[in-house]
Amino acid sequence: MFAKEGYPFILVALVAFLIIFFLPKGLLTFLSLVILALFLWFFRDPERDIPPFDEIAVSAADGKVIDIAETEFEGRTYNKISVFMNVFNVHVNRMPVAGTITGIRHKPGSFIPADRPDAGERNEQNVIYVDTEYGPMIVKQIAGLVARRTVCYWNKGDKVSFGDRLGIIKFSSRVDLFLPKSFDIIVKNGDIVKAGETVIAKYNEKLDTDD
Repeated sequence: MFAKEGYPFILVALVAFLIIFFLPKGLLTFLSLVILALFLWFFRDPERDIPPFDEIAVSAADGKVIDIAETEFEGRTYNKISVFMNVFNVHVNRMPVAGTITGIRHKPGSFIPADRPDAGERNEQNVIYVDTEYGPMIVKQIAGLVARRTVCYWNKGDKVSFGDRLGIIKFSSRVDLFLPKSFDIIVKNGDIVKAGETVIAKYNEKLDTDD
């Protein structure tokens, strides 16, 4: 399976390969095949083993955890987990916790490297607001140095299940997940995580207080 956004790229690479294939063989044939292979690899969309547990949050993205912090966003305090995706990671994002999409805001911005601390504020991004049984949650799809488009598959009012495909960011990027403070973070900086599969936080009823 491949993400639907990848099909135009894959088809262009395939057509280019077929055209070049019937021309004199050489470097162009090899390069076109390499490009096709890269598109097939980048836009892969594998199934994931969604954990069969309650009161957990899974990673929204494949990649490396680069920041964990308690932070304030739009007047509310969250536990933030940032995951950086390089060009070799799966770039389809997954829903960390079940909930209802209450808003999607596209924020124009720059395209500095996504692993820089200030990329979460400066770069172009989708800010996805979700109402969960544990309180408000926010997922930021952040563009990077190479990435130029963030895509959310859902619309305001949609109910999305735990582990569902949430969207995609094209060509290296980052996802910032803002969880309610009632979640205990169980990953650390440097950990490698998988979207929809790696448990990154657990709900703690003792911490469940209204802000």
